Amino acid sequence: MPTKNAPSFRLVRREWSRRLKASTGRSVISMSRQLVSLGVWERLFAYEVLAHHCDASQALRPKDVVALGRGIRSWGEVDCFASYVAGPAWRDGNLPTRIIQGWTRSKDHWWRRAAVVSTVPLNNHARGGTGDAKRTLGICRLVVRDRHDMVVKALSWALRELSKRDTPAVRTFLDHHSQQLAPRVLREVRNKIRTGLKNPRAR
Repeated sequence: MPTKNAPSFRLVRREWSRRLKASTGRSVISMSRQLVSLGVWERLFAYEVLAHHCDASQALRPKDVVALGRGIRSWGEVDCFASYVAGPAWRDGNLPTRIIQGWTRSKDHWWRRAAVVSTVPLNNHARGGTGDAKRTLGICRLVVRDRHDMVVKALSWALRELSKRDTPAVRTFLDHHSQQLAPRVLREVRNKIRTGLKNPRAR
């Protein structure tokens, strides 16, 4: 990456997406797997290139997804990986649920966060989601007692996103797990359902 800031990053990524448009999905995946070990910007670049190459995103295999996530160790890396790679692969049937479930049991909190954030593409319209309460709540249920800040914030995000698609299912989940969920999750999700905002300003 020649200039490591967001505007130039996006310009470079769009140019490379244009150049790679005619490339096979497997070749783009191979390139991306090599890039992720080179640095943070290269990793993010690889994730975005994959997300914007239809053939590559559809050609992902479980072993590719796991390899592309190897080494994630920051908020931005995890969310980009889960939102652009793992979540869409899971949504489209290219990544089995058991793998996402396994991440929730990881000793590494970044992988636990990745599991939860991977539910967002199931429900976010802009990311191609149409709503999937069963799979979303299945993962959320596995981390209700997790108190790591990164996982708690991810759980709040996942439930708020699902609430846009299936509010009754989220209400039921909150009521059933109210004694297990972190106060932050209960507060932010209930605020979102009631006001449309996770942290409405006091009037």
